[in-house]
Amino acid sequence: MRFNISEVPPAADFEVIERKGTGHPDSLSDGLAEALSVAYSNYTREEFGAVLHHNFDKVGLLGGRSEVDFGSGRMTSPIRVLVNGRASHRFGDREIPVEELIVETTRQFLGERLPKIDPTQDLTFLWNLSSGSSPGQVDASTDKESYRRHWFSPRDLSDLRELQHLVCNDTSIGTAYAPYSPLEEFVLAVERELHENNDLPWLGTDIKVLAVRNGLTVDITTCLPQIADEVPDLDTYLANIATARRLITELAERLLPGRDITLHTNTRDNPAIPELYLTATGSSIESGDEGLVGRGNRANGLIATARPYTMEGVAGKNPVYHTGKIYTVAAQRIADALAAEHGTAFQVWVVGQAGRELSDPWEVTVAHEGPVDPNLVEVMVKSELADITEITEDLLAARVRLY
Repeated sequence: MRFNISEVPPAADFEVIERKGTGHPDSLSDGLAEALSVAYSNYTREEFGAVLHHNFDKVGLLGGRSEVDFGSGRMTSPIRVLVNGRASHRFGDREIPVEELIVETTRQFLGERLPKIDPTQDLTFLWNLSSGSSPGQVDASTDKESYRRHWFSPRDLSDLRELQHLVCNDTSIGTAYAPYSPLEEFVLAVERELHENNDLPWLGTDIKVLAVRNGLTVDITTCLPQIADEVPDLDTYLANIATARRLITELAERLLPGRDITLHTNTRDNPAIPELYLTATGSSIESGDEGLVGRGNRANGLIATARPYTMEGVAGKNPVYHTGKIYTVAAQRIADALAAEHGTAFQVWVVGQAGRELSDPWEVTVAHEGPVDPNLVEVMVKSELADITEITEDLLAARVRLY
């Protein structure tokens, strides 16, 4: 591992921070992809002793159709679940019930995230699964057989090379930073506190928060869906908006003291028509919107474009050896540990090289804002990477934030 460390100036006095809530179509796709990976991984490990090869990171959701009015809402066409990806369908002479696992997991996941839908009636599945290996297998006449020949159809555990030699499957980057800025903490808190507030039964889960800070001036836009069954008339809808604005303003006063706050809510609403963010399910996935893995929040739950950033969509990727996924989680753990130890801000990049030992990245770069002990930083980085297989266990137990 090549280790680099450098000091950087403090962050600019400007931020643009976005959060797509748990019911946003992109967040639903991320969450579903990861739920499928966890379900498949745990099933194959329990049945066969190892996590078999799979990637569900190309899963998508295509919007259905709905009808809403004050006091009522219903789905009129189903949400389409686009099942893209790869998975082992066999282990030895045993078939793996991949489609059954996917259908069961999807219905459970979306039924929990969108409790107003009927998972047996309001979902339909479009299947595009394969079991092809990535490039590397050459079908030449030779005495030696490529390990990729049985990559997605292992005869037994000896065909799973990662059990003996865990290497990066790809050349990818994981990046992270710590700690959150006050504005980032606020954006996360808005969605979390509104979502967890039991006094807001009318509020859907497709909440979006976008905040822009210039110095001490903060402009916030929130998009808040309301569930039609809980909203009998326009006056109630407008009163609900007022309630949410009060809660968000109180949160801003608590978490962003001394800032000049401007709050906008549901800026496309036109009560005179009326055109309102009124939904049957609490999410725009009910009516034409689409979601895809990797288009939403980064693994720390935010879209912070002025921060270290990669396009890696980690949800649904293999939790054992996928370089981008494992190194994204590792980078966040390194950044968190360094920030806690040194009391200053850190940025971390962990760079993997296909075929290299997963516990020995090609490069690790650490940037810091305040004074640090470089030797201690390197020791802490190596310590976090030495336990890299623990990341897999945490992923399979759904203990890691990925979106």
